Amino acid sequence: MAALVDPSRQSHSSIVSDAIRAAQGEAGAQTVSRTFFTMGTVANLVLVGGTEDMLDDLVRTADFLQSLWSRFLPESDITRLNNAEGSPVTVNPLTAKLVSEMLAARTLTSGEYDPTILPKLLAEGYAASRVNPSNITVLPASARWPIEMTGTTIQDNIVTLPIGVTLDSGGIGKGIAADIIATMALEQGALGILAEIGGDVRIAGTPPDGSHWRIDIEDPFVESRSIARVNLVDGAVATSSTLKRTWDKDGHTANHLIDVHTGQSMASNVVTVSVVAVSAGIAEVITKAGFTRRDFLTWVPTLGAAAFVIYRDGTTAQTVNWKDYS
Repeated sequence: MAALVDPSRQSHSSIVSDAIRAAQGEAGAQTVSRTFFTMGTVANLVLVGGTEDMLDDLVRTADFLQSLWSRFLPESDITRLNNAEGSPVTVNPLTAKLVSEMLAARTLTSGEYDPTILPKLLAEGYAASRVNPSNITVLPASARWPIEMTGTTIQDNIVTLPIGVTLDSGGIGKGIAADIIATMALEQGALGILAEIGGDVRIAGTPPDGSHWRIDIEDPFVESRSIARVNLVDGAVATSSTLKRTWDKDGHTANHLIDVHTGQSMASNVVTVSVVAVSAGIAEVITKAGFTRRDFLTWVPTLGAAAFVIYRDGTTAQTVNWKDYS
């Protein structure tokens, strides 16, 4: 049994439907797949050369990560950190990894990804879980934004956040979870894996046809229609959209993405951003800059990534290196 499987709806995402069909249709190594609900969204796993028992372990791992990282659960590591008021907190090693990657991602994106944005997300009306509205995020009075993370320390499994800093795993957690699950699958003996959680896809190992995985990017305006395709052997693709997780606030539509320049719900001519990168965690955080950064399409390749952008009028644009994956 793997070490990470501590036992602690939305509609089906179409982003990996083509990959699943391709995997199941190949005559090579045996493939098994699973669709399940975790982290407030639909997730998909496809294993090449894997087993149903492996899938069971991977699903339990996803649920375990949710139990550690959800801001809606009162006993999660993230909730305990947010309520610590500057005191050190002993957390699971995977939570220490999450916080470390949050810090690195904020630096990588020059602050376009900001894990401390939670107070503004609550102010915009996203305090209650969309899955179980009785689970409500409550922050201490000291919580504020904007705020620097200078003074954050991670020593072994002890994390200390400066007073006022509160974290939200949204914007990075699903990608990192997909990365962890992909690594775990290969360690358990699978030949290859596609792990997708809420639109963040990590691919590793042998593809089902020995060549590549085919990932469709869904058209946000036409249900069940793809607008682009990514061909990957190893790596990740993540998609963020202002058209998902929306609600009414004071007569206008708010969404789950917060503009770090205004502290308000994202209002952009861009509606969907997809990024190909070395890991799902990195791909996910880079997508956030696509809604606000004017030089996004020239900046992304400098990070060793590629991007595809869909605008509100239905037009699209891409980085010069997107063709390397299409």
